Amino acid sequence: MPPPADLDRLSHAELKDLVLQLLEKVSELQRIVAAQRDEIARLKGGSGRPNIKPSGMEQATEPPLDRAGNPRRPRGSTRSKLLIDEEQIIKLAASPSGSRFKGYTSFVVQDLVMRPHVVEFRCERWQTPDGEMITAPLPAGFHGHFGPHLRRFVLALYHQGQVTMLRLLSLLREFGILISKRQIVRLLNEDKQGFLDEARDVLRAGLSDASWISVDDTGARHKAQNGVCTQIGNDYFAWFGTTGVKNRLNFLELLRAGYTDYVINDAALAYMRRRKLAGPTIALLAAHVDKHFSDRMAWQAHLDRLALVSLEVTRDPFQVATEGAVWGSIKAHALLRDTVIVSDDAGQFAVSTHALCWVHAERLVHELDTFTEDQRSAQKRVRDQIWEFYRDLKIYRRDPSAQHKAKLGARFDEIFQQQTGSVMLDRLLKRLHANRAELLLVLDRPEIPLHTNGSENDIRCHVTRRKISGGTRSDAGRDCRDAFLGLAKTCAKLRIAFWDYLGSRLAVPGNPMIPYLPEMIAAQLRPP
Repeated sequence: MPPPADLDRLSHAELKDLVLQLLEKVSELQRIVAAQRDEIARLKGGSGRPNIKPSGMEQATEPPLDRAGNPRRPRGSTRSKLLIDEEQIIKLAASPSGSRFKGYTSFVVQDLVMRPHVVEFRCERWQTPDGEMITAPLPAGFHGHFGPHLRRFVLALYHQGQVTMLRLLSLLREFGILISKRQIVRLLNEDKQGFLDEARDVLRAGLSDASWISVDDTGARHKAQNGVCTQIGNDYFAWFGTTGVKNRLNFLELLRAGYTDYVINDAALAYMRRRKLAGPTIALLAAHVDKHFSDRMAWQAHLDRLALVSLEVTRDPFQVATEGAVWGSIKAHALLRDTVIVSDDAGQFAVSTHALCWVHAERLVHELDTFTEDQRSAQKRVRDQIWEFYRDLKIYRRDPSAQHKAKLGARFDEIFQQQTGSVMLDRLLKRLHANRAELLLVLDRPEIPLHTNGSENDIRCHVTRRKISGGTRSDAGRDCRDAFLGLAKTCAKLRIAFWDYLGSRLAVPGNPMIPYLPEMIAAQLRPP
């Protein structure tokens, strides 16, 4: 914007208009500087601090509760839910003379018994006629010198209770357990392949049968390096995966759910075309006789034979081809068959059928800087329109119809194509209108959520773990942390006590059997 020739000759209205333009320009430059600061911090291995204001749109668009004349919901009997372990008769020290005995009054007390319990197993040893020694095995659930009850307690406090390692060590020692920090680490990380496999199968079950998933990510520390933890889940499962990078290829590899192969099929080739990979390169990959590669090394060797090398260009052919081969593997394993991915508009999540979070979209309008009463009035008017539209979208999800769908589509265009008189607000509305298909996908798929609140709630447990314990130092520790946090969240969504789940998997005597979680997820997601 060129400066005026003479400021002194400007009228009051012209000066006011100039100040407003400068304020808008300063605000825009501040956002650019903040984005550049975050990018520099990321390149240095750090992460920028987000400044997120609460929207309130989801709560405000819920119908008000009708409290008039409705009695308070009774809490229900506590005793009916309890199993009495012990009964004691409490006698009166002395009753007045002439009193008559009138029975008992019941008073139920819940308590917790915490004490060390040391067992010495004397295992029989027999020598066979040929000289071989046979020793009786320990009972089920006993491995090493710590029993299943203690192992369950350690896992529950660390992963669900978010207790630090040192506090857990101090607590156990005060209980009278002779244990070291190294032994606690072993209880947390060693011999956990069964849990890791179940967490992986939870993801596979969700990606195989879910009609939608929501995703989010947050910073993570591993081996003193900054990375990212990605959450994937819906109403019935949650899964976490920590990696060192944050891009679309990384997200696709997580969606592969533990499979390591690369596949060139119709889905892979279609993906490459959507990502604008050069036609001759696609033809070269499609014409080659080799279509399936067991791991990254085999895939890399194949690209080397084809002389397809990584180039410093906007669309790296090596990167896009690898993304396509991973996408082909996802489809080859029947994952994400008709699944909608709901995200906050982060670029790496824009794969497959994609929908956007309305709360994040409205937050952009909410956080927009305004400098005059007219701008604030226009901002409030647009926010009111969005909130009312969001409320009607929630009504549509409960009772979709073709007529209602057409009206909502027309209203969307009216809201996001209007001219408000505020340059920055009009520019933002135009940007949101460009995301029309992803914001209005709910009209075609009313089962998907309108927001990613579920993912943000799920990933808080990982943020809490990061704040109280920092990062992980070994791959086993990272994998176990992610797996157990996901299993605990999945149990909560399936209305299973994580304590009972651990007891079932660790063969704690008397613990109820908990079915394999992926089977329960599949039963919930598959139509009857």
